Amino acid sequence: MILLKTLKIAARALRRNTLRTLQLEASIATLGQNVITVLSGTVSRGGFRMGFGSAGTLTQDDYEAIRKEIPGVNGVSPEVRNFAQLAAGNQNINSQIMGVGADYLEVRSWPCAVGESFSEADVRNAQKVALIGKTTAETLFGDEDPVGQIVRVKNAPFRIVGILSTKGTDMWGRDQDDVLLLPYTSAMKRLTGDTTFRSLMIQAVGPQVVNTLTNQITDLLRQRHKITAGRDDDFLVRTQRDITEFADAQARTTRELLFYVALISLIVGGIGVMNIMLVSVTERTREIGVRLAVGARSRDILLQFLTEAVTLSVAGGALGICFGVACSRLVTQQLGWPTLTSADSIILAFGVSAAIGIFFGFYPSLKASRLDPIDALRYE
Repeated sequence: MILLKTLKIAARALRRNTLRTLQLEASIATLGQNVITVLSGTVSRGGFRMGFGSAGTLTQDDYEAIRKEIPGVNGVSPEVRNFAQLAAGNQNINSQIMGVGADYLEVRSWPCAVGESFSEADVRNAQKVALIGKTTAETLFGDEDPVGQIVRVKNAPFRIVGILSTKGTDMWGRDQDDVLLLPYTSAMKRLTGDTTFRSLMIQAVGPQVVNTLTNQITDLLRQRHKITAGRDDDFLVRTQRDITEFADAQARTTRELLFYVALISLIVGGIGVMNIMLVSVTERTREIGVRLAVGARSRDILLQFLTEAVTLSVAGGALGICFGVACSRLVTQQLGWPTLTSADSIILAFGVSAAIGIFFGFYPSLKASRLDPIDALRYE
């Protein structure tokens, strides 16, 4: 029982590396292929600097300039985001609203499963059309086909023209299918009131031109925003490689944190085992004296108490493993997050349990084996 939480943390930390890599690669892939993201600048509020995307520094003219002036661009789409109340029939939910351009689905490699995307004309004329994610569609309409239905966004009616294919969760665990896509002109005019974009998503024609495009976009925006040499950009340009490196750094930090938490927990648990065994030796002093008096050797006493310490540790480890496996399955069933339980991690957890028992149980066992039989028999 002492190592219940300890071994759960340690086992999860040790088996998460492979799964984390696979999840990260899958999450990055959901962004699309050869995608460059431009985030608007930062703004200070209440003495704190907000993250990139908080200041409106990307304009319609910036968007048009990138489309027209930079070669090697396969598609460009603005993004505006908000959360709003959606209503359809007797259902009413809060969901993420995204205003995007006609190229957005191509840039994100995100086709419609049913229906079709909105067109350039829909965007230009700020039409009240929408694309709905699988999660949002199931919540609002259940088994009913939502294509052609009306969904009200802040009481503004939008006609659903397509259902997006399933994207799953992103690297932060957010459900990408819980979304409603609108033409960015409609979202800005009828819902958010914004005049600038949170970000621009740009798809290069191939991976070989991504770095060149990144430099060209940076130079173009600095020129358009009249940023002189030596001054910081009021925007942030990031490629998928940058995002991967950032996520890898976060994963490394998390792994290191888990390692130290598990290490401290193991030490604390081991000290607990040692204390229990010391108490046991004290309480059984007369028993040890009797065993020594009838011919038991010191190494027999040492082995007996060492075996008890290992048994205690392994029993706690077994409970921790069972608890960890059950929690992993519960998380997968209830939250849909993938978890991995491997035989190697279970074997390793048992090995660690035994090692903790041997290491921290050795001193109490040695103390018991060195008791003088006469003194032990006199102990009250």
